[in-house]
Amino acid sequence: MDTTPIFTNDTIVFGLLMLALGFIFYTSSKKDGFWSKFYAIIPALFVAYMLPAVFTTLGLIAPDWQTVSDSGEVTKHSTKLYYVSSRYLLPAALVLMTLSIDLKAVFNLGWKALAMFFTGTVGIIIGGPIAILVISIFSPETVGGAGPDAVWRGLATLAGSWIGGGANQTAMLEIYGFNQKLYGGMVFVDIVVANLWMAIILIGIGKSKRIDKWLKADTSAIESLKEKVSNYSAEIERNPSLSDLMIMAAVAFGTVGFAHYGAGYLAELFSGIVSGIENPTTKNIFTFLDSEFFWMISISTIVAILLSFTKIKNYEGAGASKFGSVFIYILVASIGMKMDLTLIFDNLGLLAIGLVWMAIHAVLLITVAKLIRAPYFFLAVGSQANVGGAASAPVVASAFHPSLATVGVLLAVFGYAVGTVGAIACTILMQIVAQ
Repeated sequence: MDTTPIFTNDTIVFGLLMLALGFIFYTSSKKDGFWSKFYAIIPALFVAYMLPAVFTTLGLIAPDWQTVSDSGEVTKHSTKLYYVSSRYLLPAALVLMTLSIDLKAVFNLGWKALAMFFTGTVGIIIGGPIAILVISIFSPETVGGAGPDAVWRGLATLAGSWIGGGANQTAMLEIYGFNQKLYGGMVFVDIVVANLWMAIILIGIGKSKRIDKWLKADTSAIESLKEKVSNYSAEIERNPSLSDLMIMAAVAFGTVGFAHYGAGYLAELFSGIVSGIENPTTKNIFTFLDSEFFWMISISTIVAILLSFTKIKNYEGAGASKFGSVFIYILVASIGMKMDLTLIFDNLGLLAIGLVWMAIHAVLLITVAKLIRAPYFFLAVGSQANVGGAASAPVVASAFHPSLATVGVLLAVFGYAVGTVGAIACTILMQIVAQ
């Protein structure tokens, strides 16, 4: 089946996404009338995420598609926009947003950030088996299967993705030997459910003050950090010159280049070390160490933190974090275009498992946040550090304030570290309840 969208040229698609972002920022800048009321309810970041999804749903653009020749030969294609956004613009944004970070203030955010992250992890671990039990009551065949076709084996890959990320997801596919011909169905559930949950989180950001009031949360540490960075930015604010812009570009993309260079060597080094581990379970626990993406994000963040102790941090006054935010919004749009809203109805059985699973994750997070009076910021970022990983946790964190992007990265790194172990624990429970 030919699934070619109307626009396949990445340059044209990028232009369409930028026009959409320009429209969003133009309308959200209106101080009165319809648009001011609209954005008072729906955050601009959420619209930036959903509008590209609408474009994909309408067939204007697509993250992946296939063409069929006259002879019946099927050729698969994909856009490179998400790859460029996540590999080039995301690390550049992290550098620009981290230059003015107050590391001491970040650590002063306290234990609640970690508590909410691990609550999210536990929510995924127990959510899988509970979802299987719930769905088995209404549709036993949905959670059935035997051997490599057993549904619990496929759901193991979801556990890996939702606690760690892509590397952990692949590790779980290898560990439990799920039928790779059926793997596409699990990827579908991963994309749809994770993106729906991120959309809900983004909507919540616009209502975070009301949510914090309901949670009776102490937001003083977060507000203190935001105030420190804002005051510092105001003190050194200046109109950026061409030299300022070029130096910021050099710092950002020079760091990205160095991060890619170092990531290549480190991923290859650890790939050799990990492949030499004889125990299969132990081997797959550390599989994230041979991920270039993991090392690229880690190196970019470490370099940016080091630069924050130098005079380079003064480029915040020339708008460093604002330029970083531009890159973040482009990344958000490229993530949004990966979601085709019509796919929600393609595999309702598996989708139901995913939705129940994510609902348990959400309920546990809300319950614990209420008990410990954790701010919505910790709930949102703790969840995305699990479910979304390093690609979306900084996005959600920076939506609260650019200075908080580093918090999302640090928690996402925890996700990589515990991803496979947590996913194995989840899968053992899913296998037990699926018998």
